[in-house]
Amino acid sequence: METYLTELLSHKGGDVFGVAPETSVEEAAQIMGERKIGALLVMRDDELLGIFTERDILIKVVAKKLNAADIEVHSIMTKEVIVIDPRRTVREAMQIVTEKKLRHLPIVKEGQLVGMLSGGDLTRSIVNEAEGVIETLYEYIQGSYPA
Repeated sequence: METYLTELLSHKGGDVFGVAPETSVEEAAQIMGERKIGALLVMRDDELLGIFTERDILIKVVAKKLNAADIEVHSIMTKEVIVIDPRRTVREAMQIVTEKKLRHLPIVKEGQLVGMLSGGDLTRSIVNEAEGVIETLYEYIQGSYPA
């Protein structure tokens, strides 16, 4: 049985954290640290403009020895954000995350942002589904499967 992203979001919740494009990298990093998240969506008036991640901070700021307080997130965010519809399956989402080498996948339904899932969220879902199948098969083999 396939698990759909709508189901996964209903368990995780649709909380998505975002910042304005003018937010400093320093402030964005503080928000990420406080919330224990690896990415923020860059938004203006409910419009998704980009995604800002831990990798952006490391590669585009820290590695270049730049001052995070002087840089706005819009200047280093990823502008081409890949999104997915919540009616797609977890396996379809995992395929996108794997092929595109993404860590975070915004979920958009009819132009509206409804949530965000990480590669870890998708992996946990697939592992839980596989464990359920294994348990069912084990019960069947042991003869304790209800007829």
